[in-house]
Amino acid sequence: MSKTIFVTGGAGFIGSALVRYLINETDNQVVNFDKLTYAGNLESLKSVENNDRYHFIQGDICDKEKVTTALDKYQPDFIMHLAAESHVDRSIDGPGEFVETNIVGTYALLEAARRYYTSLVDSKKANFRFHHISTDEVYGDLGETGLFTEETSYDPSSPYSASKAASDHLVRAWHRTYQLPVVVTNCSNNYGSYHFPEKLIPLIILNALDGKALPIYGDGKQVRDWLYVDDHARALYKVVSEGKLGETYNIGGFNEKQNIEVVNTICNHLNDLIVDKPEGLSDFNELITYVTDRPGHDVRYAIDANKINKELGWHPEETFDSGIKKTIEWYLANLEWCKHVQDGSYQRERLGH
Repeated sequence: MSKTIFVTGGAGFIGSALVRYLINETDNQVVNFDKLTYAGNLESLKSVENNDRYHFIQGDICDKEKVTTALDKYQPDFIMHLAAESHVDRSIDGPGEFVETNIVGTYALLEAARRYYTSLVDSKKANFRFHHISTDEVYGDLGETGLFTEETSYDPSSPYSASKAASDHLVRAWHRTYQLPVVVTNCSNNYGSYHFPEKLIPLIILNALDGKALPIYGDGKQVRDWLYVDDHARALYKVVSEGKLGETYNIGGFNEKQNIEVVNTICNHLNDLIVDKPEGLSDFNELITYVTDRPGHDVRYAIDANKINKELGWHPEETFDSGIKKTIEWYLANLEWCKHVQDGSYQRERLGH
C-alpha cells in the first residue's frame, strides 16, 4: 500500500538520491522539506520534480510551526530526517550553525513529530516511523583494526560529529521517554552522482579536469569505508519499512580505502578516459599535493554492516571499482550541473569528506 514519506533535507546529496529512489522505484508519495542552503540543490531533482507524487516545501527544520503545518497537511506515515550541516571543515570554522541545525533543529523536528504522532488514530499510529539518518563519524577514531558496530561507544572528534552524536541521543531519548517510534541508521562515507563539489571525490575529479592541484590531507593514509549513494538510498528505505523499532543499523559499503588510494584510482580512471589532458600534463597523479592535516582528523573509520545484511537482507550492489567508475562518468557527462552548483559562494576552496 502506498505511503506518504516526509523527507527532511531531500535536496541534499543523500536526500536527493533517496527522493529519486522513492519516486522511481516505489509508489509512495514524497514530501521534500528542505531549507535549500548551499548544499541543497533542486537541480538534483529535475528528473522527478514534475511527478504527481512529489511535493516540495522550502522550510527550516528549526521552524516548528512550518514543520507542524506541513505534517498536518500531508499526514505522513514515515518521517525520514536527513537535514543537517554535514561538512567537517565547515564545522571547524563555524560550529554554531552545526549546533543550531543538527541539535536544535532535530529537537524542534522531534517535538513537531511527537505532537503529530499523538494526534493520530491508533491504526495510523501503529505504522508510523521516525527514521533518523546519521553518520559513522559519531564513533570517533577506530584505530588500525576492528569495525564500528551498533554497540560501539560514541567518541566524536569534530564539532560536526559531536552535533550528530547529540542528535542521535535526542532521537533515542524521545523513543525511550515519549515512546516515539524511531529507527536510527549510521552510514559510512557516501559517494556518487550529484555530490556537492567540496567533498573529496568530486573535488578531485573537477580539480583534475581543470589541471589544478589535488589536495590530500597529511600523508593521505586516512581510511574510510565508501558507500555508493544509491545503495544507501535502498538501505534507508529498507530500514524505515522493515527495521525494528528502537534499533540502530549501521550501513557500510564493505569498501575500506585510504584517501590516497581513492585519489590514485580516480586519477588512473581519468588517465584512461581523458585523451586531451590539461596542458603539460601526462598523468593526473602528478597533480597530487600534500597539505597540512585538519585538526583532530580521525585516521580510520570502518563499518560492520552485518546486522542490516542478516536482519533485513540488504547488501551493497556496487563495489568501489564499479561505483567510482560510474561516478566519474557521471561527472564527465554533467559538467553543466557542476558549474551551476559552484556559482556563487562555493569555489572548491575546501577539501573534505
